[in-house]
Amino acid sequence: MTAVLRPMTADDLPAVMEVERKTFPADAWSEGMLRGELDDQPRTRHYVVALVDDVIVGYAGLAAAGDQADVQTIAVLAEWRRAGVGGAMLTELLAEAARRGAVSVFLEVRADNPGAQAVYDRFGFERIGLRRRYYEDGTDAIMMRKDLHA
Repeated sequence: MTAVLRPMTADDLPAVMEVERKTFPADAWSEGMLRGELDDQPRTRHYVVALVDDVIVGYAGLAAAGDQADVQTIAVLAEWRRAGVGGAMLTELLAEAARRGAVSVFLEVRADNPGAQAVYDRFGFERIGLRRRYYEDGTDAIMMRKDLHA
């Protein structure tokens, strides 16, 4: 089954918050934080939801300004991981970054999440640094960058 992507709206927040809490139990974003991200859409933000049978199974967001973009978040419910949902959303975020004229896309990924790291590696992201104790539980973040013109 293939996920369908569409722009995220404020009406999606209850379902998105459920995905957020299940995916990131230790450091989930608040609804207020997500609402703030949506308030900047489309000016500097691009958020999408992934639906399977009209049920939100994931969401992702991009911040873009000038020639730089940042993957803000990608979350996929556990039962839909390894089904191409995250890759489809990342493909959309990278396409949007290119449409907005970004040259590089940056992100942080948990050092203890080899699955996500493997996805970013496959998409051509390179490790550029480490943020020690970046996450609420003390886990390091690996900083990564993708050159869109490589």
